Amino acid sequence: MEALKDFFRKDLVQYIIKRILMFIPTLLLISVLVFFVIQLPPGDYVSAQISALASEGELVDADYAAAMRADYGLDLPVWQQYVKWIKDIIWTPTDSPYYRLYHSHHNWKYSFAYGRDVWSVVNERLGLTIAVTGIIMIFQYLVSIPIAVYASTHQYSAGDYISSIIGFLGTAIPNFILAIVLMYLSYKWTGSANVGLFSQEMLKNGVHLYNFGEFMKRMIIPIIVIGTSGTCGIIRSVRAQMLDEVARQYTLTARAKGVSEGKIVMKYCFRAAMNPTVSGLGGVLSSLFSGSTVTAMVLNMQIQGPVLFKALQSQDMYLAGAIVMVQAVLVVIGILLSDIALAFLDPRIRYSGGGR
Repeated sequence: MEALKDFFRKDLVQYIIKRILMFIPTLLLISVLVFFVIQLPPGDYVSAQISALASEGELVDADYAAAMRADYGLDLPVWQQYVKWIKDIIWTPTDSPYYRLYHSHHNWKYSFAYGRDVWSVVNERLGLTIAVTGIIMIFQYLVSIPIAVYASTHQYSAGDYISSIIGFLGTAIPNFILAIVLMYLSYKWTGSANVGLFSQEMLKNGVHLYNFGEFMKRMIIPIIVIGTSGTCGIIRSVRAQMLDEVARQYTLTARAKGVSEGKIVMKYCFRAAMNPTVSGLGGVLSSLFSGSTVTAMVLNMQIQGPVLFKALQSQDMYLAGAIVMVQAVLVVIGILLSDIALAFLDPRIRYSGGGR
């Protein structure tokens, strides 16, 4: 208990404080990259709208296009657009029109594609996206880790070969194709393709707590499709690390001293083998948050991935920037949590240097 208190008082607390201090400059750097990368494609939202109108036979004169750019602030240099964007996000004065309209000091600007405040568009699907991400992540680890441990402790057995075959198939089959196949099978077996996270009746009457069973039923296909590819990667990674740890000198010494095989595997080998998986938590969180965009569109999932795709397609830079920034915040938090978990899994990790 004293060692645990000492751990929290010194190494971990100091590391968390350092990471929090790095949080703001990291997000600022990400915001710069995001904003300027979004601006790289030629043209802007007004150009995209003019092209869409031209395809329908309507012509827009240059003066009207210039007036639209001035209204949206797109006539300013890119760096000035960025400064104004980030400044308004950090703090919007009380006497501003935005605050009087939305009662918020954080102005994420206006979504051109959706015709309303950017944050209202993001917030509409943010909670559901985080919930879906969490459910799929729990599925990945609950399924992949036991399979990987079994495969590594029963090398070249029938179970090991079966898990390897499933892993290769899960990685090789594109997610959207697997989604279409499962939707077809669902329709053949149940009479419903279970497309979308909510039925039309649920959306019409409102989503309530008693709809949770229906929601989880509709989550089966997304969990299998999006979770399978990540699950297969975790199985291969943990299995390879476990095989490496099981053959190390310290495990042979532990066996020679009479330590039980279960204790060797779970207390020593497993903890060391989980290091690469835990350290990649931030990347997993990022990929799940985007929701495998093509798959989310095929399954008509009401999460952020399709919204981000539409924003990029229509060059709605403020909406795209807001979604990517929210994703960046979650990834930074995920990396911090993964580093804390690594400190518990591997006592050799030292954040502040020196012995303890």
